[in-house]
Amino acid sequence: MSEPSERSTIYFEPELHQALQFKAASTNRTISDLVNEAVRLIFQDDQEDLVIFDEREQELTMTYEELLNDLKTHGIL
Repeated sequence: MSEPSERSTIYFEPELHQALQFKAASTNRTISDLVNEAVRLIFQDDQEDLVIFDEREQELTMTYEELLNDLKTHGIL
């Protein structure tokens, strides 16, 4: 059995609310199901980004000035 749900009030722009109603009806799901899924996807995307940030933490960085000088050195500017 799943945990009890928390109740919250969300205010949607009228067009988004109508689109959610249509999506819910056409997929035989509730608006709550759709919103919960969307929020989970956002959090999952954030988690994936954090993993990538951690993996790239040791990469060398350069300032904008260094970048411009490097481009000039290589004849790009």
